Amino acid sequence: MTVYGDLETSTLTELPAGRPSITTHVVPAADKPHFLQRAWDRVGEEVSRGQQAYVVCPRIGDGSGPDASAEDGGQGTAQDGDGDEYPAEDDFGNVDMAGGIPRGMAGLRRQPLSVLDVAATLAAGSLAGVRLGVLHGRLHPEEKDRVMREFAAGQLDVLVATTVIEVGVDVPNATAMVIMDAERFGVSQLHQLRGRVGRGTVPGLCLLVTEAPPDSPARERLDAVAATLDGFKLSRLDLEQRREGDVLGAAQAGQKSSLKMLQLLSDEDLIGQARQEASAVVAADPELSGHVALRSAIEDLLGHQADYLDKT
Repeated sequence: MTVYGDLETSTLTELPAGRPSITTHVVPAADKPHFLQRAWDRVGEEVSRGQQAYVVCPRIGDGSGPDASAEDGGQGTAQDGDGDEYPAEDDFGNVDMAGGIPRGMAGLRRQPLSVLDVAATLAAGSLAGVRLGVLHGRLHPEEKDRVMREFAAGQLDVLVATTVIEVGVDVPNATAMVIMDAERFGVSQLHQLRGRVGRGTVPGLCLLVTEAPPDSPARERLDAVAATLDGFKLSRLDLEQRREGDVLGAAQAGQKSSLKMLQLLSDEDLIGQARQEASAVVAADPELSGHVALRSAIEDLLGHQADYLDKT
Protein backbone atom coordinates (compact mmCIF):
# COMPACT_ATOMS: atom_id res chain seq x y z
CA MET A 1 0.00 0.00 0.00
CA THR A 2 2.91 2.34 0.70
CA VAL A 3 4.59 1.64 -2.63
CA TYR A 4 1.44 2.14 -4.67
CA GLY A 5 0.26 5.25 -2.86
CA ASP A 6 -2.82 3.93 -1.07
CA LEU A 7 -1.65 4.66 2.46
CA GLU A 8 -1.29 7.85 4.43
CA THR A 9 0.88 7.75 7.55
CA SER A 10 0.58 9.42 10.93
CA THR A 11 3.37 9.32 13.50
CA LEU A 12 3.24 9.32 17.29
CA THR A 13 6.75 10.07 18.53
CA GLU A 14 6.23 10.63 22.26
CA LEU A 15 5.60 8.32 25.18
CA PRO A 16 2.32 8.72 27.07
CA ALA A 17 2.42 11.44 29.71
CA GLY A 18 4.28 10.31 32.83
CA ARG A 19 5.60 7.14 31.22
CA PRO A 20 9.30 6.56 32.10
CA SER A 21 11.88 5.33 29.64
CA ILE A 22 13.12 1.76 29.19
CA THR A 23 16.82 0.88 29.25
CA THR A 24 17.84 -2.10 27.13
CA HIS A 25 21.12 -4.04 27.35
CA VAL A 26 22.46 -7.06 25.47
CA VAL A 27 23.71 -9.82 27.78
CA PRO A 28 26.37 -11.93 25.98
CA ALA A 29 25.86 -15.16 27.90
CA ALA A 30 28.40 -17.21 25.94
CA ASP A 31 31.21 -14.64 26.05
CA LYS A 32 30.60 -13.36 29.56
CA PRO A 33 28.54 -15.86 31.58
CA HIS A 34 28.91 -13.75 34.72
CA PHE A 35 26.81 -11.10 32.97
CA LEU A 36 23.91 -13.56 32.99
CA GLN A 37 24.23 -14.07 36.72
CA ARG A 38 24.25 -10.31 37.11
CA ALA A 39 21.01 -10.21 35.13
CA TRP A 40 19.36 -12.52 37.66
CA ASP A 41 20.81 -10.41 40.46
CA ARG A 42 19.16 -7.35 38.93
CA VAL A 43 15.84 -9.17 38.80
CA GLY A 44 16.28 -10.04 42.47
CA GLU A 45 17.03 -6.40 43.26
CA GLU A 46 13.85 -5.28 41.54
CA VAL A 47 11.83 -7.85 43.47
CA SER A 48 13.43 -6.80 46.76
CA ARG A 49 12.20 -3.26 46.06
CA GLY A 50 8.67 -4.53 45.62
CA GLN A 51 8.73 -4.55 41.82
CA GLN A 52 8.01 -7.46 39.46
CA ALA A 53 9.68 -8.96 36.40
CA TYR A 54 9.10 -11.06 33.30
CA VAL A 55 11.35 -13.78 31.92
CA VAL A 56 10.49 -14.56 28.29
CA CYS A 57 11.50 -17.80 26.56
CA PRO A 58 10.94 -18.83 22.93
CA ARG A 59 9.51 -22.28 23.74
CA ILE A 60 7.11 -23.87 26.18
CA GLY A 61 9.11 -27.08 26.69
CA ASP A 62 8.39 -30.62 27.94
CA GLY A 63 10.35 -32.41 25.20
CA SER A 64 7.55 -32.58 22.64
CA GLY A 65 9.70 -31.01 19.91
CA PRO A 66 10.27 -27.48 18.63
CA ASP A 67 7.17 -27.21 16.49
CA ALA A 68 4.77 -28.48 19.11
CA SER A 69 6.37 -26.41 21.85
CA ALA A 70 7.08 -23.18 20.03
CA GLU A 71 4.98 -20.13 20.70
CA ASP A 72 6.76 -17.68 18.50
CA GLY A 73 4.16 -15.60 16.69
CA GLY A 74 5.51 -16.71 13.34
CA GLN A 75 9.10 -15.68 14.03
CA GLY A 76 10.56 -19.18 13.71
CA THR A 77 12.01 -19.58 17.20
CA ALA A 78 13.13 -23.14 16.54
CA GLN A 79 15.70 -21.77 14.11
CA ASP A 80 18.67 -19.48 14.21
CA GLY A 81 18.92 -16.21 12.32
CA ASP A 82 19.96 -18.06 9.15
CA GLY A 83 17.04 -20.48 9.25
CA ASP A 84 19.10 -23.50 10.37
CA GLU A 85 17.25 -25.89 12.63
CA TYR A 86 18.65 -26.87 16.00
CA PRO A 87 18.98 -30.49 17.12
CA ALA A 88 16.32 -32.04 19.30
CA GLU A 89 16.73 -32.00 23.07
CA ASP A 90 17.56 -35.71 23.12
CA ASP A 91 20.75 -34.98 21.17
CA PHE A 92 22.14 -33.38 24.31
CA GLY A 93 20.43 -35.44 27.00
CA ASN A 94 20.12 -33.99 30.48
CA VAL A 95 22.44 -31.01 30.18
CA ASP A 96 23.66 -29.15 33.25
CA MET A 97 22.02 -25.74 33.47
CA ALA A 98 23.90 -22.61 34.55
CA GLY A 99 21.80 -19.54 35.22
CA GLY A 100 19.07 -20.80 32.88
CA ILE A 101 21.41 -21.66 29.97
CA PRO A 102 22.91 -25.13 29.40
CA ARG A 103 26.61 -25.34 30.32
CA GLY A 104 29.08 -25.97 27.55
CA MET A 105 26.71 -24.97 24.76
CA ALA A 106 28.73 -22.01 23.44
CA GLY A 107 29.26 -22.50 19.71
CA LEU A 108 26.97 -25.55 19.58
CA ARG A 109 23.56 -25.54 17.96
CA ARG A 110 20.84 -26.40 20.40
CA GLN A 111 17.12 -26.11 20.80
CA PRO A 112 15.87 -22.75 22.10
CA LEU A 113 15.36 -22.48 25.84
CA SER A 114 11.92 -23.27 27.21
CA VAL A 115 9.66 -21.79 29.85
CA LEU A 116 9.37 -25.00 31.84
CA ASP A 117 13.12 -25.69 31.98
CA VAL A 118 14.14 -22.11 32.74
CA ALA A 119 11.47 -21.71 35.43
CA ALA A 120 12.59 -24.90 37.18
CA THR A 121 16.26 -23.88 36.98
CA LEU A 122 15.63 -20.40 38.35
CA ALA A 123 13.41 -21.67 41.16
CA ALA A 124 16.18 -24.02 42.28
CA GLY A 125 19.02 -21.56 41.79
CA SER A 126 19.37 -17.88 40.95
CA LEU A 127 15.83 -16.92 41.97
CA ALA A 128 15.26 -19.42 44.76
CA GLY A 129 12.71 -18.07 47.22
CA VAL A 130 11.17 -15.71 44.68
CA ARG A 131 7.49 -16.26 43.91
CA LEU A 132 7.60 -17.61 40.34
CA GLY A 133 4.70 -18.13 37.99
CA VAL A 134 4.55 -19.84 34.59
CA LEU A 135 2.41 -18.70 31.67
CA HIS A 136 2.13 -20.13 28.16
CA GLY A 137 -0.43 -20.89 25.51
CA ARG A 138 -0.88 -24.56 26.36
CA LEU A 139 -2.35 -23.81 29.76
CA HIS A 140 -6.11 -24.06 30.17
CA PRO A 141 -7.72 -20.61 29.70
CA GLU A 142 -8.87 -20.58 33.33
CA GLU A 143 -5.35 -21.37 34.49
CA LYS A 144 -3.89 -18.62 32.31
CA ASP A 145 -6.38 -16.15 33.72
CA ARG A 146 -5.56 -17.21 37.26
CA VAL A 147 -1.81 -16.81 36.77
CA MET A 148 -2.24 -13.42 35.11
CA ARG A 149 -4.56 -12.22 37.87
CA GLU A 150 -2.06 -13.28 40.53
CA PHE A 151 0.77 -11.49 38.75
CA ALA A 152 -1.29 -8.33 38.27
CA ALA A 153 -2.26 -8.43 41.96
CA GLY A 154 1.37 -8.70 43.06
CA GLN A 155 1.01 -12.26 44.35
CA LEU A 156 3.79 -13.40 41.99
CA ASP A 157 7.17 -11.70 41.74
CA VAL A 158 8.44 -13.12 38.43
CA LEU A 159 6.45 -14.45 35.51
CA VAL A 160 8.28 -16.90 33.22
CA ALA A 161 6.34 -16.85 29.98
CA THR A 162 6.28 -17.24 26.24
CA THR A 163 5.17 -14.44 23.95
CA VAL A 164 1.59 -14.72 25.22
CA ILE A 165 2.45 -11.56 27.18
CA GLU A 166 3.46 -9.67 24.04
CA VAL A 167 0.24 -7.66 23.76
CA GLY A 168 -2.65 -6.75 26.04
CA VAL A 169 -0.70 -7.11 29.30
CA ASP A 170 -0.51 -4.01 31.49
CA VAL A 171 1.10 -4.45 34.91
CA PRO A 172 2.53 -1.07 35.98
CA ASN A 173 4.51 -2.66 38.80
CA ALA A 174 6.55 -4.79 36.36
CA THR A 175 9.86 -3.02 35.81
CA ALA A 176 12.26 -5.67 34.46
CA MET A 177 12.25 -8.16 31.60
CA VAL A 178 14.83 -10.80 30.68
CA ILE A 179 14.42 -12.24 27.17
CA MET A 180 16.23 -15.55 26.81
CA ASP A 181 17.66 -16.54 23.41
CA ALA A 182 16.72 -13.06 22.27
CA GLU A 183 18.18 -13.60 18.79
CA ARG A 184 15.33 -16.06 18.12
CA PHE A 185 12.83 -13.18 18.15
CA GLY A 186 12.24 -10.60 15.44
CA VAL A 187 13.03 -6.91 15.87
CA SER A 188 9.38 -5.87 16.09
CA GLN A 189 8.62 -8.64 18.54
CA LEU A 190 11.47 -7.62 20.84
CA HIS A 191 10.29 -4.01 20.75
CA GLN A 192 6.73 -5.09 21.52
CA LEU A 193 7.82 -7.36 24.37
CA ARG A 194 9.89 -4.75 26.18
CA GLY A 195 6.89 -2.45 26.07
CA ARG A 196 5.44 -4.61 28.86
CA VAL A 197 7.80 -3.00 31.41
CA GLY A 198 8.16 0.58 32.52
CA ARG A 199 4.41 1.13 32.33
CA GLY A 200 4.19 2.72 35.77
CA THR A 201 6.27 5.46 37.35
CA VAL A 202 9.51 3.44 37.67
CA PRO A 203 11.85 3.19 34.65
CA GLY A 204 11.94 -0.17 32.89
CA LEU A 205 14.88 -2.50 32.27
CA CYS A 206 15.05 -5.01 29.41
CA LEU A 207 17.91 -7.52 29.16
CA LEU A 208 18.44 -9.37 25.87
CA VAL A 209 20.25 -12.62 26.64
CA THR A 210 22.04 -14.17 23.68
CA GLU A 211 24.80 -16.57 22.71
CA ALA A 212 25.15 -15.01 19.26
CA PRO A 213 28.77 -14.13 18.34
CA PRO A 214 29.69 -10.43 18.66
CA ASP A 215 30.02 -9.76 14.91
CA SER A 216 27.08 -11.86 13.74
CA PRO A 217 23.99 -10.37 12.05
CA ALA A 218 21.88 -11.62 14.97
CA ARG A 219 24.03 -9.75 17.49
CA GLU A 220 23.99 -6.59 15.35
CA ARG A 221 20.20 -6.80 15.30
CA LEU A 222 20.05 -7.03 19.08
CA ASP A 223 22.51 -4.17 19.47
CA ALA A 224 20.26 -2.06 17.25
CA VAL A 225 17.22 -2.84 19.40
CA ALA A 226 19.17 -1.95 22.53
CA ALA A 227 20.34 1.33 21.02
CA THR A 228 16.93 2.91 20.43
CA LEU A 229 13.33 3.00 21.60
CA ASP A 230 12.25 4.53 18.29
CA GLY A 231 9.84 2.07 16.75
CA PHE A 232 10.11 3.79 13.38
CA LYS A 233 13.87 3.21 13.20
CA LEU A 234 13.37 -0.41 14.23
CA SER A 235 10.64 -0.97 11.66
CA ARG A 236 13.03 0.26 8.96
CA LEU A 237 15.68 -2.14 10.25
CA ASP A 238 13.13 -4.96 10.20
CA LEU A 239 12.18 -4.09 6.62
CA GLU A 240 15.82 -3.93 5.52
CA GLN A 241 16.43 -7.44 6.85
CA ARG A 242 13.16 -9.11 5.87
CA ARG A 243 12.55 -7.08 2.68
CA GLU A 244 9.12 -6.12 1.42
CA GLY A 245 8.53 -8.98 -0.96
CA ASP A 246 5.97 -8.56 -3.71
CA VAL A 247 3.37 -6.10 -2.45
CA LEU A 248 0.84 -7.26 -5.05
CA GLY A 249 1.05 -11.03 -4.85
CA ALA A 250 1.46 -13.99 -2.54
CA ALA A 251 5.19 -13.53 -1.78
CA GLN A 252 4.77 -10.66 0.68
CA ALA A 253 8.18 -11.01 2.30
CA GLY A 254 11.68 -11.67 1.08
CA GLN A 255 13.74 -10.75 -1.96
CA LYS A 256 11.14 -11.27 -4.68
CA SER A 257 9.51 -8.03 -5.81
CA SER A 258 7.65 -6.76 -8.86
CA LEU A 259 9.65 -3.52 -8.54
CA LYS A 260 12.40 -4.04 -11.15
CA MET A 261 14.29 -0.75 -10.93
CA LEU A 262 13.46 0.45 -7.42
CA GLN A 263 13.98 -0.56 -3.81
CA LEU A 264 11.40 0.53 -1.28
CA LEU A 265 13.76 2.01 1.31
CA SER A 266 16.56 3.42 -0.81
CA ASP A 267 14.22 4.97 -3.38
CA GLU A 268 11.41 6.16 -1.14
CA ASP A 269 11.87 9.83 -2.11
CA LEU A 270 11.61 8.96 -5.80
CA ILE A 271 8.55 6.81 -5.10
CA GLY A 272 6.98 9.73 -3.26
CA GLN A 273 7.59 12.05 -6.19
CA ALA A 274 6.13 9.49 -8.58
CA ARG A 275 3.06 9.24 -6.39
CA GLN A 276 2.51 13.00 -6.59
CA GLU A 277 2.86 12.94 -10.35
CA ALA A 278 0.51 9.96 -10.66
CA SER A 279 -2.07 11.57 -8.38
CA ALA A 280 -2.05 14.71 -10.51
CA VAL A 281 -2.53 12.73 -13.72
CA VAL A 282 -5.40 10.67 -12.29
CA ALA A 283 -7.07 13.74 -10.78
CA ALA A 284 -7.10 15.42 -14.18
CA ASP A 285 -8.00 12.30 -16.17
CA PRO A 286 -9.47 9.51 -13.94
CA GLU A 287 -10.06 7.11 -16.85
CA LEU A 288 -6.70 7.93 -18.49
CA SER A 289 -8.58 8.47 -21.74
CA GLY A 290 -5.94 10.97 -22.80
CA HIS A 291 -3.09 8.65 -21.83
CA VAL A 292 -3.78 5.55 -23.90
CA ALA A 293 -0.22 4.22 -23.81
CA LEU A 294 0.00 4.71 -20.06
CA ARG A 295 -3.30 2.96 -19.47
CA SER A 296 -2.20 0.01 -21.63
CA ALA A 297 1.12 -0.25 -19.77
CA ILE A 298 -0.68 -0.27 -16.41
CA GLU A 299 -3.05 -3.01 -17.54
CA ASP A 300 -0.14 -5.12 -18.76
CA LEU A 301 1.77 -4.57 -15.52
CA LEU A 302 -1.06 -5.49 -13.23
CA GLY A 303 -2.38 -8.56 -15.01
CA HIS A 304 -3.25 -11.14 -12.36
CA GLN A 305 -2.14 -8.71 -9.67
CA ALA A 306 -5.38 -6.76 -10.08
CA ASP A 307 -7.04 -9.28 -7.76
CA TYR A 308 -4.53 -8.47 -5.02
CA LEU A 309 -4.99 -4.73 -5.60
CA ASP A 310 -8.75 -5.10 -5.09
CA LYS A 311 -8.14 -6.97 -1.83
CA THR A 312 -5.97 -4.16 -0.42
